[in-house]
Amino acid sequence: MTTTEIQNNIIENFTLFDGDMEQTLFYLMDLGKKLPPMPEDHKTDTYLVNGCQSKVWVYPSYTDGKVWLEVDSNTDITKGLIYLLREIWNGKTPSEILDTELFFLDKIGMNRMIGSQRSNGLLSMIKQIKMYALAYQVKQN
Repeated sequence: MTTTEIQNNIIENFTLFDGDMEQTLFYLMDLGKKLPPMPEDHKTDTYLVNGCQSKVWVYPSYTDGKVWLEVDSNTDITKGLIYLLREIWNGKTPSEILDTELFFLDKIGMNRMIGSQRSNGLLSMIKQIKMYALAYQVKQN
């Protein structure tokens, strides 16, 4: 699936809650529980995302021209947010990651549901993943 198709699926899933913030946040937290466990040795300061109030780790790898992401967080809502980013970008090429316009956040009303601190953290997660993609793209060329 393309990043656009994945985002459209996310939007479709979130529309089931018809803007109910409480149900949406519970769903977001449930999504985070679906993340595969991240090895403890990948939860180092090297892979910690700066700018997040919660602890968020993004451990990238690069195989066969694609970026693979192991992610985790110490809080449920943030774990759900990083889950969504992983769903969109895991197994994509660096170019796909760098060229993705993340429109799903506005469409599902995430900006209304998370505070400014968490919103800044989300932007830091996006920036970190895109920086990894850029580094792999440079390495590839």
